[in-house]
Amino acid sequence: MNLLKMIANTGLSVLVFAAATGCNNGPSSDKKADSANAASAKPTPGTPIKYDSSKRYIYLTWDDSPQPPGTVNCKNIFKEENIKVTFFSVGFNQVGPQKKRLIDSIRAGYPQFLLANHSFTHGFRDKYGTFYSPAMTDSAFNDFIKNERDLKIPVKIIRLPGNNTWASNGVIEGQKKDNALVKKLDAAGYKIIGWDLEWHQQAKAKAPKESVNEILATINNMFDNEGTREARSIVILSHDRLFEKQQYADSLRRFITELKKDPRNVFETLDHYPTVQKK
Repeated sequence: MNLLKMIANTGLSVLVFAAATGCNNGPSSDKKADSANAASAKPTPGTPIKYDSSKRYIYLTWDDSPQPPGTVNCKNIFKEENIKVTFFSVGFNQVGPQKKRLIDSIRAGYPQFLLANHSFTHGFRDKYGTFYSPAMTDSAFNDFIKNERDLKIPVKIIRLPGNNTWASNGVIEGQKKDNALVKKLDAAGYKIIGWDLEWHQQAKAKAPKESVNEILATINNMFDNEGTREARSIVILSHDRLFEKQQYADSLRRFITELKKDPRNVFETLDHYPTVQKK
């Protein structure tokens, strides 16, 4: 009888051990662990990078999204060419489910795409004199806050509508360096980013003004002559709407492929711009 009990007890112990082992190390457990590791490995916006002094950092920044089909064309080209880009988005342009999905896809596209703040109304619908007036400082400030909240913008990076001004940690430069709104945004911890070079829009046409070769020549000249605000870094501004037509979308793709031919060039998002990474 004692021997039978010992065998029975031993068998039960083996079953319990086997069950416990299966729970801890089975395929389901491995899948959960892999998913958790993948989630933890994905960087979050604002994660610092280490700069390489042998490289030239290119920050492509595209304003006024969502503006389909231009935004869609640009986003698809950037994705296919596997480069990093920052989209400065405007809340009142996000009308309807298609545009909402477009903004959601940009936000979810990090680290390739970074969603940043270009105000909710684009400066009270381009009324810049009112937007930057001292009497409207609080209203304009709240316009950025509303955009951040409504679009779920993950970083405190702003571009002023219609204005090339820079601000970071109390250092303010540019057209609006003495403006009350700019000072309030800076004091609240926002980094305001202007631009070194603009790929302009043709007058009265949704089309880029400068040719691809002209823009490439200007970029190389600015790097060679240290003509950028930060060393080995250039912020380039353009607008989604300029690349609606196929011929201009093709120009954008050629612009990128030409830049990629130079091994010194690295595309980055603005959360890695030098003045943004400085705490």
